[in-house]
Amino acid sequence: MAVQRPAVGSIPTQPGSYQFKDEHGRVIYVGKAANLRSRLQSYFQDQSQMHPRTASMVNAAHSVEWIEVRNEVEALMLEFSLIKQHRPRFNVRLRDDKSYPFLAVTTDEEWPRAVVMRGTKRKGTRYFGPYPHAWAIRETLDLLLRTFPVRTCSQGKFNQHQRLGRPCLLFHIEKCSGPCVGEISAEQYTEHVRQLLSFLDGDTDEVVSLLQREMADASQALEFERAARLRDRLGGVMRAIEKQQMVGERDEDLDIIGIADDDLEAAVQVFFVRKGRVVGRKGFILDKVEDLSPGGLVDRVLEEMYGDQPPLGIPSHVLVPVMPDHAETYAEWLKHLRGSQVVFRVPQRGDKRELHETVTVNAREEFVRHRLKRASDHNSRSRALSELQDLLMLPEAPLRIECYDMAHLQGTDYVGSMVVMEDGLPNKREYRRFKVKDVPGNDDYAAMREVLHRRLSAYVEERDQPVGERGTKPGKFAYPPQLLLVDGGKGQLGVAMEVIAELGLSDEIPVASLAKKFEEVYIPGQQEPVRIPRGTEGLFMLQRIRDEAHRFANTFHRELRGKRMVSSSLDGIAGLGEARAKRLVKEMGGVNAVKKASLEDLTMLTWLPEQVAQAIYNKFHAES
Repeated sequence: MAVQRPAVGSIPTQPGSYQFKDEHGRVIYVGKAANLRSRLQSYFQDQSQMHPRTASMVNAAHSVEWIEVRNEVEALMLEFSLIKQHRPRFNVRLRDDKSYPFLAVTTDEEWPRAVVMRGTKRKGTRYFGPYPHAWAIRETLDLLLRTFPVRTCSQGKFNQHQRLGRPCLLFHIEKCSGPCVGEISAEQYTEHVRQLLSFLDGDTDEVVSLLQREMADASQALEFERAARLRDRLGGVMRAIEKQQMVGERDEDLDIIGIADDDLEAAVQVFFVRKGRVVGRKGFILDKVEDLSPGGLVDRVLEEMYGDQPPLGIPSHVLVPVMPDHAETYAEWLKHLRGSQVVFRVPQRGDKRELHETVTVNAREEFVRHRLKRASDHNSRSRALSELQDLLMLPEAPLRIECYDMAHLQGTDYVGSMVVMEDGLPNKREYRRFKVKDVPGNDDYAAMREVLHRRLSAYVEERDQPVGERGTKPGKFAYPPQLLLVDGGKGQLGVAMEVIAELGLSDEIPVASLAKKFEEVYIPGQQEPVRIPRGTEGLFMLQRIRDEAHRFANTFHRELRGKRMVSSSLDGIAGLGEARAKRLVKEMGGVNAVKKASLEDLTMLTWLPEQVAQAIYNKFHAES
């Protein structure tokens, strides 16, 4: 172990934050603990009992230090501060560099303005959003400027028109009240800004009522032109309100967090609801460098969201997919930041459950987009293939990778899948499915052996055919893989090596196995797994083809199981063959519907012979 273990008596039992440092004094991991001594002792145990990521961190560390604080909330705040300062490589990292735009109102200026802003937040500015796109802000702002004609120009342009003594075009189209040329008093302009801020905060009823009263007063005073302008302003406000989706009660403020993740990354989507309306959304990707439980991941998301004072403030309720591991500590921390109680909830039913599911669906879609974007990049694929060649000691870059997986249900309907990735992209025309025939009971190794033997012996047979006897088109298994990957650990690797040796392909086809639990890659001749660095394109490519093999095998297994269930129920009925049975189940809406159907229902199917309908009815209604 690289890190020197401190004397147990020297470690305090108080709450605090601890920092592991490498030999150059750089902070590589920051943690927090309610009891520093107890927490730090857990790092100095047998490494075989640790999670591989934790073991990697301890091996890279050279020393450990700690800072005592008074309570767990202070430990949390100190941990966040140190992570932000040092960006340690073994802590969860925000990998998405997307800068979301906000609608900002510069309240600290003499004549406040409404603008689109990104990046670092500054004092004296009110922020609303974030919005997914800048055009969404401009569209909303365009609707509001006729009602709240505040300026949107830069300070330089404002000064220029002030010197010229004439306003810009926005004044003439009634989207600015012309403060640069004294067309509006400071008091009136301040009221416009106040109403705009109130509207953006979600207090829309007050603005609508005010405009309706002013419009009615203008009509009664026969000021029809002014009434028409107020009507147009009211119409702009109502269209802007329609763009803010109403999802809760008018007094509800809450943030909704949706998460989609795998072992290495997580996509997070957050919807911000103020006064019952969705006023903004944000998304980011987290790199799960450290070992995290689902609740621990929520802990990290909360730190990312609320560590820096969020522009929209902290709501009274936060909806989460699972409760944070340290819910009480985080609630106390947010109470300290907000000044009042903050409640975490996992919605179980009703509107809140549906709303949370909507946010989670957004997270899943963003996760898929993130992975597809990464997979479709040619440079990333080239990098991945080069990494795999180096790390797995392959003779050449694996331009064709085949991955195999098995699926079954308690030893029944055993199937195998073969998926193919060529030049880093899935080639679905090359995918193959196998029904396992000679494996009684539950034996994954025997099933894998049969599938691999069938595939590779077909390749050998075709390869060894005389040139004149081969067809004009290559056969189904004409091309050998440059990397044969099996889903599993050392056992599955051993099976693959045996099959390859039996067929004399050991020098021709490299083989490896990928264990799902810790993303460990095993190759022949090495006792320890090859640790492919996290976040690399090579590991991402292996994960992707392994997950695709798993999906393809499970899909085939479900199809077979469904067919078997149908055939077992409708088997042995005179005149009811496979085609008729399939059509019958489809038209009746399922096997159970066929069983419950009356004789009249069956005979109404004009394509079904009357004697076959009678036979079906007799089978399922014999007792009655």
